[in-house]
Amino acid sequence: MNEIIKKIEAEQMKAEVPVFHVGDTVKVYGKIKEGNRERIQVFEGIVLKMQGGSNRATFTVRKTSGGIGVEKTWPLHSPNVEKVEIVSRGKVRRAKLNYLRQRVGKAAKVKALIK
Repeated sequence: MNEIIKKIEAEQMKAEVPVFHVGDTVKVYGKIKEGNRERIQVFEGIVLKMQGGSNRATFTVRKTSGGIGVEKTWPLHSPNVEKVEIVSRGKVRRAKLNYLRQRVGKAAKVKALIK
């Protein structure tokens, strides 16, 4: 890759990024713009997948809201992501948890990782 592109991408990356993995339950604090005001909204759910690298890295979080599954894909180094807080660690054996989309209720849970 070109050195100029690498330099631009390095400037866009956040200094501190929390370490979390697929299967973890996280709270994502995202900035939302409403008119001329800006507020922070929390989105809590299970990390289904992580993909990409460097400043293009994204992660997908899934939660159930009112019995309906809601997924959001967040760019890891975006200025609209205020912070990512880890609620609990999950024990999984897959890189992508696409099978959770078909599950409902207790079957959609991920076992907690105990260290």
